[in-house]
Order: sequence, then C-alpha cells, then structure tokens
Amino acid sequence: MTSLPASPASVRIDAWLWAIRAYKTRSAATAACRAGHVRLNGSPAKASATVVNGDTVTVKMSGYERTLEVRRLINKRVGAEAASHCFTDHTPPRPVAPALGLPQRDRGAGRPTKKDRREMERLRGPA
Repeated sequence: MTSLPASPASVRIDAWLWAIRAYKTRSAATAACRAGHVRLNGSPAKASATVVNGDTVTVKMSGYERTLEVRRLINKRVGAEAASHCFTDHTPPRPVAPALGLPQRDRGAGRPTKKDRREMERLRGPA
C-alpha cells in the first residue's frame, strides 16, 4: 500500500472527492456540489461542507449514482491504489442494457448494398 499523508480532523467535501479521484479536477467537484449532484448523509452538500469518517457521500455521475462511505480523510490527491483505501464503494451494480435484435455487419465488410439497406430499414420498422 502506498503511504498516505497524515489524516486531518475534517476535510471539505469537494477536496475529498477530488483527492479520491471521483472527479478529475477540484473545480469539477465544486461545480458538481453547486449543481446538486453531491449529497452528504442524504442531504444536498455545498462544496464547503466537511466530511468526517463514517459519512455517506452520494455522487451523481453520467447516468448513475455512486454511494461512497468515508473511511479515511485525505485532502491531497494520491495514487489510485492509495485513494481506494480511503472509501468503501456501496454502489449497486449497474443493470446491463438489453441487446437489441439489430443486425450486425461483419467488420470490414464495406458499405451496405441497396438490398442490405432495405433489409435494415424493414427490420427497424417505420420511422
């Protein structure tokens, strides 16, 4: 395990989300807090809200929600392996999208012929 810096008593939520690599930049984490995409223990969190060990942070990210439990406080960005020791991920697995019955062309088969296009349009149905 990579060594982690000393754990402070409390950390701003935007800094913690950036440090554990939930967001690429701290300003992106701050913007997510302002937009209402971050909840701390069930209530909307401002970027300046402080987190302590045992808190639950819910983050909305591109179509799904991550539920994270704070295990260790850090305010400096560390490697991905070290960051993974600072939280417990309680996110339920995402459902697998059902496979559509659309025809698949072989890779490298070139452009579809007029006949192929008509068959694909027939299978898709009226537009």
